[in-house]
Amino acid sequence: MTTTDLTLSPAAAQRIQAIGAKEGRAVMLRVAVEGGGCSGFQYQFDLVDEVQPDDLKVERDGAAALVDVVSLALLKGSEIDYVDELAGAEFRIRNPNAKSSCGCGVSFSI
Repeated sequence: MTTTDLTLSPAAAQRIQAIGAKEGRAVMLRVAVEGGGCSGFQYQFDLVDEVQPDDLKVERDGAAALVDVVSLALLKGSEIDYVDELAGAEFRIRNPNAKSSCGCGVSFSI
């Protein structure tokens, strides 16, 4: 199933494709929200090559990200981005639902 409640930035799509090319296989980015972290919820990122039955797929420019239905409720309206800054390179969620987040941007509260 494809969703428009969550988007993938051009930078994130490009990075997913680059990782797949380096590994010599098609990969997808799995994004999930779990309880924990210093702000209440935390983002979990994994690279996978299989879609699970309850996954929703977000696609852009031939790249794909997957999210489960439960996590989507907390990610509605968000953008999955990839940033490469002096402090490091990482996938990042721009979540309009987050009322606050920790300094590293991995955990958030609603």
